Amino acid sequence: MMQNFEALADKMVKEQLVTRGVKSQPVLEAMRSVPRHLFVPENLQKHAYDDSPLPIGFGQTISQPYIVAYMTELLEPAPGMKVLEIGTGSGYQAAVLSYLGCEVYTVELLESLAEKARKTFASLNFSTIKTRLGSGYGGWPEEAPFDAVIVTAAPEKIPDELIGQLKDGGKMIVPIGMAYSVQTLNMITKKGGRLIIDNLLSVRFVPMVE
Repeated sequence: MMQNFEALADKMVKEQLVTRGVKSQPVLEAMRSVPRHLFVPENLQKHAYDDSPLPIGFGQTISQPYIVAYMTELLEPAPGMKVLEIGTGSGYQAAVLSYLGCEVYTVELLESLAEKARKTFASLNFSTIKTRLGSGYGGWPEEAPFDAVIVTAAPEKIPDELIGQLKDGGKMIVPIGMAYSVQTLNMITKKGGRLIIDNLLSVRFVPMVE
């Protein structure tokens, strides 16, 4: 698999991301460079660069590459940006943000996934990622405010606590909707105490639970 990594990643970027309108060169380079196959179960590694989500155990998934790239580009990540991620999962999204120079604080409810992600981060030297085990609804208050918040599981409504941890002028990317149904990906911009909400596209994410 490692012998094919560069070719498969390059093909993914060209055929799945560029053709669908992802334009940020830093994001495209991150998607090309972070070894996605190391974030999926070994028996699924041959499908790691396919245009689809994949199961990672415990009823959770790693999002399809396009969705990861699309959500990342929306955040306009820059070196030194402080980002809160809700739903560590495989750790792939956090790794992409870390590659882009962000300081990532990622929260995972499931201990087994959190521990596996920590080991993957360490093995790949992603030192700007900090992990926490717990409910995503609480966020990471002692490290707030954050420049951006990215939520990779779907709550039924916008989590007030996470909005409170977003700095003024910051963005939150979050899918909103009922569990196991079609949800709407939202970009929420916080400006002067009010929220500007843009509905972007229909998605399917695992539910965000307490």
